[in-house]
Amino acid sequence: MSSNEITQIKIGKDRVGIIGLKLVLTEVAEASAAQADEEIRTELLKRLAKRNYFPESSKEEYGNAFLREFKKSTGRPVENSGPDGLEIKVLGPSCARCNQLEQDLMAVMAEMNMVADIEHVTDIAEIGSYAVMGTPALIVNGAVKSVGSIPPKTKLKQWMQDAFVKQ
Repeated sequence: MSSNEITQIKIGKDRVGIIGLKLVLTEVAEASAAQADEEIRTELLKRLAKRNYFPESSKEEYGNAFLREFKKSTGRPVENSGPDGLEIKVLGPSCARCNQLEQDLMAVMAEMNMVADIEHVTDIAEIGSYAVMGTPALIVNGAVKSVGSIPPKTKLKQWMQDAFVKQ
């Protein structure tokens, strides 16, 4: 994990690259076991501002996004993604099966007329951080739905509908 590594996260409706996010998340996790969310948010903003620019008018939104990523990385409960849509990740090294799962998801989303942020994670180290033991893997709003296979489209539709209803 490098201090120059760039990680993309969702800030509002956009994906933004943040330099050194994973390293800072690890450092803060070690130092903040019993701190309140507001203290963690402030510390994350302070540390990440050393290598990244955040517009003053958007600092609260950045702070909330950093806190969300912190909670995900430490296994703490995270609020739903919100009304902007579903957050879906396909994990796999861009093989034929992984690409097929991504294409099936896009087809299902189009058929259901649903909005989703679909990200195909191909970096082996990042895939490993999700603790899945096979690819392709499917994660919907932070929950692992499938590992090692391409689920039928009917199952994908059911998962998308269930995740959308929970929002």
